[in-house]
Amino acid sequence: MGVTAALRPVAQSGRDKRIPEPCIFVVFGASGDLTKRKLLPALFHLRQAGLLPEEFAVVGVARRDFSETFIPDMKDGMVMGGGVAETDPRLDSFLDRVTYFQTNFDDDDGFERLKHYLAELDEDLGTRGNRLFYLAVAPEYFADIIARLGAHGMAQPGEEADHWVRVVIEKPFGTDLVSAKKLNDDVNAVLSEDQVFRIDHYLGKETVQNILFFRFGNGIFEPIWNRNYIERVELTLAETVGVEGRGPFYEKAGALRDILQNHAMEVLALIAMEPPESFQAEAVRSEKLKVWHSISAIPPEHAIRGQYGPGTIEGKKVVGYRQEDRVSPESGTETFAEVQLEIANWRWAGVPFYLRTGKRLAKRFTEARIIFKPSPTQLFKQDSGIGEAEPNVITLRIQPDDGICLQFGVKPPGLTADLSKVAMRFSYEAAFGKSSANGYERLLLDAMLGDPTLFSDRGGVEATWALFTPILEAWAKEPDRNFPNYPAGSWGPGNVATPFGDEPPCRDLGG
Repeated sequence: MGVTAALRPVAQSGRDKRIPEPCIFVVFGASGDLTKRKLLPALFHLRQAGLLPEEFAVVGVARRDFSETFIPDMKDGMVMGGGVAETDPRLDSFLDRVTYFQTNFDDDDGFERLKHYLAELDEDLGTRGNRLFYLAVAPEYFADIIARLGAHGMAQPGEEADHWVRVVIEKPFGTDLVSAKKLNDDVNAVLSEDQVFRIDHYLGKETVQNILFFRFGNGIFEPIWNRNYIERVELTLAETVGVEGRGPFYEKAGALRDILQNHAMEVLALIAMEPPESFQAEAVRSEKLKVWHSISAIPPEHAIRGQYGPGTIEGKKVVGYRQEDRVSPESGTETFAEVQLEIANWRWAGVPFYLRTGKRLAKRFTEARIIFKPSPTQLFKQDSGIGEAEPNVITLRIQPDDGICLQFGVKPPGLTADLSKVAMRFSYEAAFGKSSANGYERLLLDAMLGDPTLFSDRGGVEATWALFTPILEAWAKEPDRNFPNYPAGSWGPGNVATPFGDEPPCRDLGG
């Protein structure tokens, strides 16, 4: 399957193909891996699919002098880590539209030079003054860069202007409720809310986007998608890797801030929300916000934390978190977190939701499991001689082996009267072919089109931080003295609320 075919749902969305207006894509922090492994490959895929305007340019901005090596380094990264074929004849012509600009992020003279440089590109390429600024930098630079864009006349297009300016901000967006509000205030002092695109790359994943289509596009699921039929919901984001050289970042973040407050809560909202009036941004965001506002305060005792010690992953011995590079030997940072919460509304009252994430676990997967209540019949009791009926489960697999699976019970062939659980699987790759898209294609395209549906807004960011900040404060007051409390290669701490390390039929969607 070619890239154009793989991106067809992105481009069409039930409407004619949408191509953004001419623009310049400016990446602050362009020397990092994100640019060459994700952003540039995504833009290249959009170009292949005919979804970029001819009048288009990329300007990478960073602090060090990479003028001579930037383009070769970007090309190598796109080929080695971005899924782009080195022999593709369109690669060099794409890179001809990529340039590099050096400046420190606190240098007013540099920002003034950048302003004039972009104006010259407008003149040469016909990009009409449209700008998409992408902040692929450490969070401490977000407010300063935006303030300087405003001070040097690059942030506001003006009431009479015929061009647009938008800013994409990477996570983490704050570290708690207070810092998130402060950052929102700083950003909104320069930019209007419709100019701000807070990106969560999980929302670019096809399987995540498909949750709404799966729920609301199939009449058989919606009638049973509620507290009357569902016993619990589990959302697991499990990783086998450690901190991968990001010790200083992870020491400040931890598992709860890094994953649960953003990625997990976005997926939770899509699973739990009411049908929106349309797929327009305002309607979808409104229903997601209702879910977050309906979540009862999470008691600290409903939050579990862990930290991995030395262990074995795939037959290879690995060090514990405290032995990782640039991590404190007495660190109290959690590498595993689980919360149990309840959505106190008519649809979900009484149904527990379990959100968990962990590093150095036994297997890598991200999935949501919808576990239904058992059959009310007395035919399949434990002492029936037939076997006890296990609950039906719908598994939404986000990665790897993206797909959907339904677990149910059947009688196996033979003369015995047994009840066995089996799985009905749907695999994205088997159905549609393997795609080279990385998830950023849809998000970057929407940002250039000005469609904020798949981006977080201020209200959503503050609503989720309001739920998790009390847990972080409680943990800060009472550090866990038992760290490390699970070995690398295991399924996390022994006190998780519900086991998740078994191998149900839906665990291997690639089978």
